[in-house]
Amino acid sequence: MDFDIILAGGGLANGLIALRLAQLRPEVRVAIIEAGPVLGGNHTWSSFTNDLTAAQRDWTAPLFQYRWDEYAVRFPAHSRTLAAGYGSCTSELLAAAVTGALPPGHILTGMPVVALSPTSVTLADQRMLTAAAVIDGRGQGPTKALDLRWQKFLGQEIELAEPHGLTGPVIMDATVPQRDGYRFVYTLPFGPRHVLIEDTYYSDGSDLSPDLLRSHLADYAVSQGWTITKIIREEHGILPLGIGGNIQAFWDEGEAGVPRVGLRAGMFHPVTGYSFPDAVAIADLVAGLPVLDAATIYRAVRDHSVSAWKARGMYRLLNRMLFLAALPDERYRVLERFYEHDEALVGRFYAARPELRDWMQILSGKPPIPVLRAMTTLLKYELGRA
Repeated sequence: MDFDIILAGGGLANGLIALRLAQLRPEVRVAIIEAGPVLGGNHTWSSFTNDLTAAQRDWTAPLFQYRWDEYAVRFPAHSRTLAAGYGSCTSELLAAAVTGALPPGHILTGMPVVALSPTSVTLADQRMLTAAAVIDGRGQGPTKALDLRWQKFLGQEIELAEPHGLTGPVIMDATVPQRDGYRFVYTLPFGPRHVLIEDTYYSDGSDLSPDLLRSHLADYAVSQGWTITKIIREEHGILPLGIGGNIQAFWDEGEAGVPRVGLRAGMFHPVTGYSFPDAVAIADLVAGLPVLDAATIYRAVRDHSVSAWKARGMYRLLNRMLFLAALPDERYRVLERFYEHDEALVGRFYAARPELRDWMQILSGKPPIPVLRAMTTLLKYELGRA
């Protein structure tokens, strides 16, 4: 065998697996193969402090370039600041950490994988590499088994002429005009005059119009009284949000016996699209397995994915309310109503560790959309799925 483990795809999930194996099992020969020019791509991954365990926070700490003690949300009816930790990991730090952890020759970039099996990959130049296990982490692929909607965004990291005045991230500013579903602007203050702003949509379609979103960001900066002096970089993404589907059938769609991680394994928060906490959990899972062969890894990551999907059914019900029952220009009301709840509930919701009483509170009280329409829509969905 050329390696013990080959990681197909050099994004977040596989990058964290490579890093965790290097930390805990340095004798394992790991290779990582990325189609793009660099590991990690051009991304910012964020999470709430309590999304991770204390041990997970410790080993991922070097990846976080920015941390804050609070964050804010803004809606037409109310705004609030929550005293909860929030942090952002950058693709540059991830790439640097993985590059430093793996030996020379174990990282291939600019090299697409054109075919794979549980124990081999075929590269675009027709080379075949073998390993005890191949793990597929090449991002979201096509699927007929999952019913998905989309969170799409375009962000610009910018420099301003004057200080922005933010004390923490604004993770949802939904006071902007509502277009193409639920729209909000997401802002991360990286320095007194240095911010990342993203124009974000919870949309039925996955089409993205970069020029339009760039103009929206320019308009938003003006509305905040900001003068942009420099655009440092730009990133964009189209992330899945789940409203239904069959997770076992989803796994059966892929190459037989090939372990999958990250978005390719359906591992993302159904409502927010956040993937960092799930990727950390999978990295810990893989690194802790007694045997690192394809069959053992496949069964472990598949079981973990299926278990997480089933445990998050209420999140997908909330998404059905958001995408199917709410009219596009009133979708923001579902999130606006959610942010009326106490900080502890909000934290458990984002960490995907809600309690039964949390769902009772979320679904009780005056609904953000008409009850009859909501119940009729949910019933039609269930009957159609049957």
